[in-house]
Amino acid sequence: MDFKFVGVFNRGITIEMINDFIYEVDDSLKVYVNDELVLETKHNVFSIFDLKPTTNYVVKVEYKDEVSTHDVTTSEESYLLNVKDFGAYGDGVKNDTNAIQAAIMACPENGTVYLPKGTYFVTPLFMKSNITFYLSKDAILLADTNRNNYPVLKGMLRHNDEVNEHSLSSWEGNPLSSFASLITAIDCKNVNIIGEGTLNGNADKSDWWLNHRTKRIAWRPNIVFFNNCEYMNVAGLKIMNSPCWTVHPYYSDHLNFFNLFIKNPYNSPNTDGFDPESCTDILLLGTKISVGDDCVAIKSGKIYMAKNHFKRTDNVEIRNCHFERGHGSVTIGSEIAGGVTNVRINQCLFEETDRGVRVKTRRGRGEKSLLDNISFNNVLMNKVHMPMTFNMFYFCDPDGHSDYVQNQEYKPVTDMTPEIGHIIVKNTTCVGVDSAFLTAYGLPEKPIKKIELENVTASFLPEEDITPNTPIMMDNFAPLYGKTMWLGNVEEVSLNNVTINGAVDKEVTVNNVTNYNTNNLHIN
Repeated sequence: MDFKFVGVFNRGITIEMINDFIYEVDDSLKVYVNDELVLETKHNVFSIFDLKPTTNYVVKVEYKDEVSTHDVTTSEESYLLNVKDFGAYGDGVKNDTNAIQAAIMACPENGTVYLPKGTYFVTPLFMKSNITFYLSKDAILLADTNRNNYPVLKGMLRHNDEVNEHSLSSWEGNPLSSFASLITAIDCKNVNIIGEGTLNGNADKSDWWLNHRTKRIAWRPNIVFFNNCEYMNVAGLKIMNSPCWTVHPYYSDHLNFFNLFIKNPYNSPNTDGFDPESCTDILLLGTKISVGDDCVAIKSGKIYMAKNHFKRTDNVEIRNCHFERGHGSVTIGSEIAGGVTNVRINQCLFEETDRGVRVKTRRGRGEKSLLDNISFNNVLMNKVHMPMTFNMFYFCDPDGHSDYVQNQEYKPVTDMTPEIGHIIVKNTTCVGVDSAFLTAYGLPEKPIKKIELENVTASFLPEEDITPNTPIMMDNFAPLYGKTMWLGNVEEVSLNNVTINGAVDKEVTVNNVTNYNTNNLHIN
């Protein structure tokens, strides 16, 4: 079994095995560097750190009787700056913000800011271009719990010409003032944030999750926030206890996220794991996410940003990841007024989430809100209650329950009408389905263009374990109980080699579906 280097840094590398296994292989991988055993793992993606800059290494991976070997040369580093030389204590008590920020600002181009073992108690840190921020194993950035110590980023700046604007911050799709995040990067490029250390938002020891819908000074921060950045890499880190969305790239391009572990308590509100918003060329690879809301939520803002600062989220690749316990495994929306196109999810494990493939939008997102070419391939959903939901009546925002949003009758198409194009799910197995396998409800005036399933198998829980539930969050939609499929307002549904076992309600409900095509559909 061969492998490839997907990330090469000055003091570390990230490797991806080339195979068809989902997230991990069926037997142990032994990884050698210069003939020294450094790692045993089953994961398809893994990172090796504590390497030296500008050094050639021979990497060998053994899998059963197969051996693959490749050379790699780590990237250059101009200088290494130890934050303790700048006065950081790393004792978890004294505030190390100024010392670490000084090291960042003083770091020469292509230099590394190094955090050795220790707990560094800090308020938000701001990155700058062309550096590496390296957290060694057992290095912890621990966030201050006092919001009064946090800088506030203004949602929108008005240019002196009184015409142009610049957004510094975002809150749920609008340019609203928010607290700076533990790691904040604005207008940065060529930054690597890597290592085996931990970013701890410390929200479990604070009041961030209390009255979470109440603005207090400003809106809640993330742990990682990139704004107008490009060519950024984040690799190897554990990221936990976020006050809000955990990793939030915003109006940024060419970003790679490798081999992360993102964990928030299951009952922590709005703590999405990974939320790229109005971004292009994004790779999320080899990452495990277990959070209190959607594991991944791909976004592009609400209507103000789409009309005045239009940028579509495009070309997102999610591969060899494990998503568990969140509301949705991979969600598109609902703040998607700029649209989302060309998303590919491959070799991923969805486990015990409420929903697997989740698309949510509503009237009011606007005509630029095109969701198209969204594909899932080689996915295993284990005990995902409702594997596939496509909802164009999502009841979010202050007007979410209004007649305009929730009326299921035809309304005229306007510049506020969104669109869902082609969604593809192939080579996917769903085990332990609960209330419904697939639920899709498009707008009567703008039906979903096409839902395509090929080589998909679903098996329900035993009937006594199935619970009625409403798979799509909208008004006036009755709960479903062990339902095969409910399809409404779709132009084309293509089911090729689809098998559904153990459903209580075996009938497929088809309402206003123009072309309903089945080839080898088996309902048992």
